[in-house]
Amino acid sequence: MESQVLDVLKAIASQFEIGGVITSITPLGEGNVNETYQVTCQETILQDKIPQEQLLRRYVMQRINTVVFPRPELVMANINVLANHVASRPLDKDWVMPTAIPIRNSGQTWLEREGQTWRMLTFVENAETLQTIKSSQEAQQVGRALGVFHHLVNDIPADALADTLPGFHVTPGYFQTFKNGMAEALANPHFAISQELEICLNFVNQRAGRVDVLEAALARGELKTRPIHGDPKVNNVMLCSTSGRALAMIDLDTVKPGLLHYDIGDCCRSGCNRQGEETEDLDAVVFDLSLCEAILEGYLSAAKETLNNHDFDYIVDAIHLITFELGLRFLTDHLAGNVYFKVNRPDHNLHRAKVQFKLVESIEQQEGTLRAIVERLRP
Repeated sequence: MESQVLDVLKAIASQFEIGGVITSITPLGEGNVNETYQVTCQETILQDKIPQEQLLRRYVMQRINTVVFPRPELVMANINVLANHVASRPLDKDWVMPTAIPIRNSGQTWLEREGQTWRMLTFVENAETLQTIKSSQEAQQVGRALGVFHHLVNDIPADALADTLPGFHVTPGYFQTFKNGMAEALANPHFAISQELEICLNFVNQRAGRVDVLEAALARGELKTRPIHGDPKVNNVMLCSTSGRALAMIDLDTVKPGLLHYDIGDCCRSGCNRQGEETEDLDAVVFDLSLCEAILEGYLSAAKETLNNHDFDYIVDAIHLITFELGLRFLTDHLAGNVYFKVNRPDHNLHRAKVQFKLVESIEQQEGTLRAIVERLRP
């Protein structure tokens, strides 16, 4: 890192209430939304004004992407609501909730500097994330992490949280955007439908009748809006580096009011495809029922009391729908010229859509067994 850049980052970090002397600032993680750094400080512990020991403390400093989150103050308000609520509740001795560090001499938890928005969060020590799940034990812990999170925040009134991403995971809205994008593409005289694209379009149209399954249940009063994580994919769960036990859920920017089913579906979608979203081997894409069962077992070990009978009724629909939704979003972005998701070739998003649609097919082929698993887990 260039010394000039490092000096700027140190100047930003020093604005927050962190202890000790900043000894290093290094890039952290592989996220593609926020710019993230690990800040390490050395703090001297005094006793009777005599230095006793040196402690190293680490923090997470991020530049919030205001294109994705145009109201960063609402993002931080939500994180503060979570922190204040959880602080008043008894926690599992292993569980950690990342919290925001305020600016010095201010209660504000975000810093505006030269048109950029920065924040500082506590660091989860002795922990690591997974990119893919390799065992049922890991799957159980990923599910348990989401269950603990939902259990802890379940009694926060939904209207106490700002909706930082309106329309996020509301599948009928994505379907309408897809139809609009298709109409615009067809209006272009240079647009041609390839065989691959035609297969995907047919796939979507054949499943149009299922896109409103969750929103219709919400409208009927069978489901209700509650606090959700919003992005509970596998690599947003932190596991203890020594025991493998779930310690925390990170990336709380997407916390908002929504349906728990968005989270449950997305967690299972991301965790039960051993090949990952970027695989080139479509034939190997399978929805792994054993991993799904383990995720749901882990989830319900912590969150069973937060679900009612109607909630159980729609778990399988949620897993199917959220997987279909991501494929639809990839396909829509392909039609729009790849403007949202980062790509490394023109047909990248089309291929990503095909991976998700293959996963949807696998879910459909095993839907009876999946429903039987949910029934077995129903109290």
